[in-house]
Amino acid sequence: MAPISIRKQLQVDVELRSVLAFFFASFVLVFAFSLFSMLIAALLLVCIPPSSYFISKHRNQKFQSTTQASILGVVFGFALSYSIFYNNYKSSCLSRYFAILAIFHFTEYVFTAFSNRRSLQPDSFLLNHSVGYWMAASTSWIEFLIELYIFPFMKSHSLSMLGVLCCIIGEVIRKTAMMHAGSGFTHKLAMAKRSDHVLVTEGIYAWMRHPGYCGWFIWAVSTQLILCNPICTFIYTYVTWHFFSQRIYDEERDLIKFFGSNYIAYQNQVMCGVPFVTGYKMPQHG
Repeated sequence: MAPISIRKQLQVDVELRSVLAFFFASFVLVFAFSLFSMLIAALLLVCIPPSSYFISKHRNQKFQSTTQASILGVVFGFALSYSIFYNNYKSSCLSRYFAILAIFHFTEYVFTAFSNRRSLQPDSFLLNHSVGYWMAASTSWIEFLIELYIFPFMKSHSLSMLGVLCCIIGEVIRKTAMMHAGSGFTHKLAMAKRSDHVLVTEGIYAWMRHPGYCGWFIWAVSTQLILCNPICTFIYTYVTWHFFSQRIYDEERDLIKFFGSNYIAYQNQVMCGVPFVTGYKMPQHG
C-alpha cells in the first residue's frame, strides 16, 4: 500500500497534527525566549513538557506522543539557539549534537506517519530504543565533557560542522528509504510475511539493499564527529557496524524465506549499503 500524499495525511490525521503542533509550539517558545534570556529558555525546557502532558490529557489526546514531541521541541529549540548565539564556544559542539539528536527522533515519528501509518505508535520516536542506546549516548557526553575540561583544543568547530553535514546526509538517506519502502519499512523485524509485503527494488533501493541502515550508520558515527570525540568515534563505528551486521544477517535470512529466488537475485545485483557487511547467504549444497 503506497503512502498517501503528505497534504491529505495532514488533513485526516489528527494525531500527527497534534504531534506537529506540540513540537513546533515548544520549539518556538524556547527559541523565542532564548533571544532575551537563556535562563528563561532553560526554565521553559523544564516546564513545557509536563504542561504538554496535562494539556493532552485534558483534551483526550495521545499524551505519550505529544509529550515526547514537546520534549524534543524544547531540546531542539534550546540547542539550536545556543548553537547560533554561542557558536564560537567549544561547548557549542554539544548543543549541535542535541539539536541533531532531537531532529532525528522527531523525524522518525513523522516519516513513519507518512510512509507507514499503520505501524505508527508512541514508540516510533525511538526514544525507548534500548538501554544500550542511551548508555552509548551517555558515554559520549561524558567523554565530551572530560575532554572539554582537560583538552579543550580537541574540540574543533570545522570538524564539528563536518559531523553535522554527515549527519544530514545520513538522515536524508534513511528518510528517503522510509518513503520509498512505504508500508514495507518497519522499526521492528517482520517475523512473518504480510499479504501486502512486496520486495522493493526501485528508488534508493536500486542502489543499496539497506539504505535505512546505511543512513543510520552514517548518522550514528557522525554524531561523534560533531562532539569531536576520538574514543567514541571508534567505539560507535565498531558497535554500530556490528549491530547492523547482525541485524542485516537476520533480516536477509527472513527476506529470502519470504521472497525466495527474487531476493537472492536482488542480493547478488545490489550492494548492501553498510560497508563490509555481506548479509545472509544461502548455504551451497553439493
